[in-house]
Amino acid sequence: MNILVTGGAGYIGSHLVDRLLSVGHQVTVVDDLSVGKMANLQRHLSDKRFRFIEGSILYPTMMDELMKDCQLVYHLAAVVGVKYYVEDPLKVIATNVRGTEVVLELAALHNCRVVLASTSEIYGKSSQIPFSEDGLRVLGPTWVHRWSYATSKALDEHLAFAYARRGLQVTVIRYFNSYGPRLDPRGYGSVVAKFIIQALQNQPFTVHGDGQQTRCFTYIEDSVEGTLLAGGEEKAIGEVFNIGNSQETSIQELAELVKELTGSESSTLHLPYQEVYGPGFEDPPRRVPDTSKANILLGFQAKVPLREGLEKTIAWFRSRQ
Repeated sequence: MNILVTGGAGYIGSHLVDRLLSVGHQVTVVDDLSVGKMANLQRHLSDKRFRFIEGSILYPTMMDELMKDCQLVYHLAAVVGVKYYVEDPLKVIATNVRGTEVVLELAALHNCRVVLASTSEIYGKSSQIPFSEDGLRVLGPTWVHRWSYATSKALDEHLAFAYARRGLQVTVIRYFNSYGPRLDPRGYGSVVAKFIIQALQNQPFTVHGDGQQTRCFTYIEDSVEGTLLAGGEEKAIGEVFNIGNSQETSIQELAELVKELTGSESSTLHLPYQEVYGPGFEDPPRRVPDTSKANILLGFQAKVPLREGLEKTIAWFRSRQ
């Protein structure tokens, strides 16, 4: 197939590109390199089946040219990272919503299937654990910028399902705390990247709040597998899926495990949320996916245990020292 990956120079996107090329697809990546890195794609530059375009998904004319001949778009380009939600909500909303609007509009025009990357942030601070795809979304007030990302991705999903009613073949996937090699502490998966860097430099682990908030960390191989299944399974069309690992781990436990695996001498420094992100910031106490729908319809199940995944991720960070 001729496949377009938006945000393909980023952490998840570049791993997805690796897999797509490995099974014989022709792949075009569009990325503005605001967070993504050419180093993530360097080994593919000599591959005739691969093409890289530096540019923004906000440019409809360029995107139209790229999407004319493609059969499938994996739309991963977005402004991601808590730092960005808090500091520049306008950029978050404009890029994520307008960019998705461009992709979906052109996909409908050119009859191109779409897999839209969304997020577990969609669920906000819902207490319905585990989060199921049809569960409640509970967000804070609109003047608290922390919720701008969740809102922007929810609008993306609304757009996707509106186009689905008009016949677009689209699938939405919600990632749960993916981690692995190529993580960038500025963007997605920042807590794992931050802890590993702090551990390798014997700096204190900066844990926000009391560290008892829990997440379900999903190794990149599993994130990519779920993404591929969503793009290849007919039953996935018109559906939304949680793509994650059900193993629940507190942030404090994560710090302790990273310390053990690195042999670090780092201590732990607890920081109040307001000191890091300003007043009004809230962090959901638990974020756990119900992956039964993805298991039944896609055959997806996360397989890599946290310890194994962290060992591989730490080895990658060590190799970059």
